[in-house]
Amino acid sequence: MSWHGSSDAPPLVRIAAMAPSLQRGERRVAEAIVADRSGTVERTAQELADAVGVGRTTVIRAVQSLGYEGYPQLRVALAQEIAQETAHDPADADDADGTMVGAMRAGAARFAARISGAVAALAETDVQELVRLLDTSHRVLVIANGLSSALGLDLVLRLNSVGRSAELLMDALSQQISARQLGEGSLCLVISGSGASRATLAGMDAARTGGARIAAITSFARSPVAEAADVSLVVPPVNESFQDELIHTSRAGILLVIEQLVERFAVHRGERGREAQAASLSVLGGGLQE
Repeated sequence: MSWHGSSDAPPLVRIAAMAPSLQRGERRVAEAIVADRSGTVERTAQELADAVGVGRTTVIRAVQSLGYEGYPQLRVALAQEIAQETAHDPADADDADGTMVGAMRAGAARFAARISGAVAALAETDVQELVRLLDTSHRVLVIANGLSSALGLDLVLRLNSVGRSAELLMDALSQQISARQLGEGSLCLVISGSGASRATLAGMDAARTGGARIAAITSFARSPVAEAADVSLVVPPVNESFQDELIHTSRAGILLVIEQLVERFAVHRGERGREAQAASLSVLGGGLQE
C-alpha cells in the first residue's frame, strides 16, 4: 500500500503518516530523509542507499510508498518544502530570554508552523463520503479510547450541536455491545491517534459483524484501524518525529480536523444545519447568567 492522500502533501507529512508502517529498510530510508532533507536533495538514490546501508531498490520502494513516481520527484518536493519553511520561518522561535513564557512562545511558534500539515493528507473523496455517511446513517456511534477519548466526546458534542444525534460510551465492553447492535444503515465512527488500540479494534469488529459502515480518523495511513475502516481520514502527527509523537502524543491535529469536519457537515445540511445551530445557541444563551 502506498500514499493515497493529497498529491499536495509535503514529504514530512507523508513520512509522518506512513513511516511507522513501512518495512524496516524503507523506514530507515525515511528516517534518513527526515534527518537530513537538504542532504537528500543533493544525493542520488544510490548515494542515499549507501549512506543508509540498504540497496537502491529499497530507496525506490520507500519513495514510491510515499507516493512519488521516483527519487527525482522526491528531491524536488523536498527542495520545495525546505524553501517554503525558510520563507515562513517564525524568526527561529527561540526562547532567548530564558523564561518559561519564552519557551512556551517558542514551542507555540514551532507548532503553528507545522499544524497546517494536519489537513495535507486528506483526500476529497474520503471527506465527502464521511460527510455523506454522517448525514444518511440511522445511528452514529463514536468509539474513542485512551488519549483519544476526549476527542470522541468533543466530536459527539459538536455533532449533536448541529443536529446529528451521536452516541459515545466510555466503557470498552459497552462499546462492543452497542457496536454489535448498530446494524445496516448505521455508522461507527472511530477516533484513534495510534491506530492500534485493541479496545477500539474490538469495537470495530463488533460494528462490522452487525453490518454497520465504519469510518476512522487516525494518524497513520497503514495502521490496523485505517485498514479496517471503510473510510479513513489520515491526520499525520504534528510533532517533528515519530519519537516525539510517542512522547508528546499531541492530538491537536485531529482536533482541528474534527472541528472542520463538523463545519463542513453543517454546511452540507444546509437549512437543517443552520436551524440546529440556532437551537443550540438558544439553549446556550438561556443557560448564561449575568
